[in-house]
Amino acid sequence: MAEQPHTIGLTDRTWNRVFGRIGTFRIRFQLIVSPRFPTREVSLNLPSIHKVPISWFNTYASPSIKWRMLTEVLPAGSASDGEFEALKQELLPYPKITQIVKKQRDTGVWARNILGTGPSKAQGITDVGTVARYRQLLELGLPRDSRSFRLANRVFFRLLSRDDDPALLFEYKKWAKTYPEIGPWARRMMREAVTAALAQSGLTEDPRVRGSAHRIATDISHFLRGELVDDPFIKKRGRWVLSPEANPPSVYSVAIVAYLENFRRERAGFIDRLVQYLTRPAPRKAYTLMFGRKVLQPQLYVLGDPLKADSSGRPKDLPFALYWIELLARLGYLESSATALRILGRLLRDCDELGMWNPPGLRGFAKSPSKLADFAYPLELDAKTAERRRADVTFRLCLIAKLAGWELTYT
Repeated sequence: MAEQPHTIGLTDRTWNRVFGRIGTFRIRFQLIVSPRFPTREVSLNLPSIHKVPISWFNTYASPSIKWRMLTEVLPAGSASDGEFEALKQELLPYPKITQIVKKQRDTGVWARNILGTGPSKAQGITDVGTVARYRQLLELGLPRDSRSFRLANRVFFRLLSRDDDPALLFEYKKWAKTYPEIGPWARRMMREAVTAALAQSGLTEDPRVRGSAHRIATDISHFLRGELVDDPFIKKRGRWVLSPEANPPSVYSVAIVAYLENFRRERAGFIDRLVQYLTRPAPRKAYTLMFGRKVLQPQLYVLGDPLKADSSGRPKDLPFALYWIELLARLGYLESSATALRILGRLLRDCDELGMWNPPGLRGFAKSPSKLADFAYPLELDAKTAERRRADVTFRLCLIAKLAGWELTYT
């Protein structure tokens, strides 16, 4: 007789949401999971209605945030054609956008690297890499037909084509000469990264993007179904390393499925397994990646729940927490993560009566230890005023509320 899945809370595999329309609603559900994944119950009070301080945004927010609010949060028709065009003209010369555009080379690459999240003396990286800069321009609202995107897309599609030109190893080219095992890993991670960037840019039905997404999902699915999912580590040279046979999800692969709506419908079973894996506790064991004698840090991989918060729900890495919660909302699985709900509840409690995020003692932008979401935060140019320090999180909470299907009221 086949082993029955364990359940807690809702037994409907479609994960019926429980959204109240007045006051607050209580999230309490059961997750159908494989016996190999631990089960848990999430019970938390969150508002079902979110206030959007649109007048405040119009007065104080940067052009990028105002543009994102208009195109992604507010109802269609909220601005006239003239107002829409005027805001676009305000957006294009925004210094944060122009500074990034000027750094791009004619080859379409930033800082001669693809995956860099910041300077790295060991790799000879002087600045943030191409994928992060590309996604930062998307977050800032630069129109997707802009020259910067067209130049970068040429490089991205070459990477997806599995072109084995050594030059396409970019920042890993030098290391791959000495440690050949790095080459295949670097190419695979770059393909995941550029697929995520292209999916976020709106190329969701491009056959090259979809084909890459299916290949990536198949590889991760094999890992989630395999024996290594519970213990993907091996001991090597006196340290714990990720097994070369393990292919866990990365921050990029999760972003891919978050932005590909039709893909999620086609691979619903895979999405269920992925979310179950992403919401179980992350291993506490410190580990590295090892290629020959070369050791790399595994910051791009996600082994279980990547969010961390203190006892009051304040995130250890606010930029990454906002980004991750947004991805869960796009996936339609926001309610599946106890840590995400605890952090989100804390952020919402710090909002004032108009919906503006206003925590005590806010003196600047939060710093990200991981730097994995620096491309998405902050969108404001600087933190010189209290309004600018509050705008990014206020906007992101509005976007998460919209993606989660909450009722929005405009003030």
